[in-house]
Amino acid sequence: MDLVLAAAAVVAPDRVLRPGWVRIEGATIAAVGEGLPPQGTAVEDLGDVVLVPGFVDVHCHGGGGHAFGEDVDASLAAARAHAAHGTTTIVASLVTGPRERIRREIGALTPLVQDGVLAGIHLEGPWLSHHQCGAHDPQQLRAPAHDEVDELVGSDAVVMVTIAPELERGLDAVRQITALGAVAAVGHTDADHATARAAIDAGATQATHLFNAMRPLRHRDPGPVVALLEDERVVLELIRDGVHLDPALCTWLDATVAPGRLIAVTDAMAAAAADDGRYLLGDLEVDVEDGVARIAGTPTIAGSTATADQLLRSIAGPDPDDGALLRAVLQTAAGPARALRIDGRGALSAGARADAVVLEPGTLEVRRVLRAGEWIAAS
Repeated sequence: MDLVLAAAAVVAPDRVLRPGWVRIEGATIAAVGEGLPPQGTAVEDLGDVVLVPGFVDVHCHGGGGHAFGEDVDASLAAARAHAAHGTTTIVASLVTGPRERIRREIGALTPLVQDGVLAGIHLEGPWLSHHQCGAHDPQQLRAPAHDEVDELVGSDAVVMVTIAPELERGLDAVRQITALGAVAAVGHTDADHATARAAIDAGATQATHLFNAMRPLRHRDPGPVVALLEDERVVLELIRDGVHLDPALCTWLDATVAPGRLIAVTDAMAAAAADDGRYLLGDLEVDVEDGVARIAGTPTIAGSTATADQLLRSIAGPDPDDGALLRAVLQTAAGPARALRIDGRGALSAGARADAVVLEPGTLEVRRVLRAGEWIAAS
């Protein structure tokens, strides 16, 4: 594609251009500007819409009825389901399981990373706390042995690992994970405040779904939440689906945490962009009712059924002003890309990959999706 896209509103990195335009050359954004598009180029006038960068989801287990894992066709279908909702960059998250199964899943997903379908693999487990296991098989949770970390994280495709640092060898594993080139994230943890701080000093730079499956904050036991909140080196994942976190808490975080430290993740399982029913998350059966996923027969939430456009609408709120739009785009696009060092994504700026989402001006519903300079179908 070599043309200019013009829109009533273009959300650039630092302000909303009204009107604005984006010039695309092949798969790359060549220029972004305000006002009328430059003369002498083919222009596609998108009309009264909001143009935002493609969403970047760095914590997603599946969607469209499919999970990321050994089945390559299912993984492709999951990526397509989220792409139709505006996620143009996605990291496939794997849940706790036997070493051999995780190794096979990494092997199956690695070609999709090499082909650019996925931006990487996130290991959410098996090195998690039994006390904060959430929707992970407690029988498969274990301490991080050096050889297992080396084998599983040593793949270039693995870009992030969630770990409970209080486990035996946990802090050493944080150092090992970062030395292997992956982001170490503190999550599914029962760590006390001092251990969480030690994990950050050891190289952890992310909090996996802050508050959820995490030792809670208490007045004489601040735990990992305070340690993660107070350290500017840490990026904080939030599942802003209206189920995992109270909206009032999210509003408070928006007002108190430095911009760029909060990132929205779906933590979506297979039922995202799909119907209610019974699904598998790893080896665990999950029932989805009214869009809420729970381990079968229990009240335990098992991931979300959200798509990234839902998160953007949750962050922006009804009738958003320019500040709300900028905040929503930062949390769903630029911030996640920066957290996982995914260059050239998450922004409508010159030199970035030509990923964009066309949104209805009032509802912020997805109208069209552009990925690497090509229009794809939106559901």
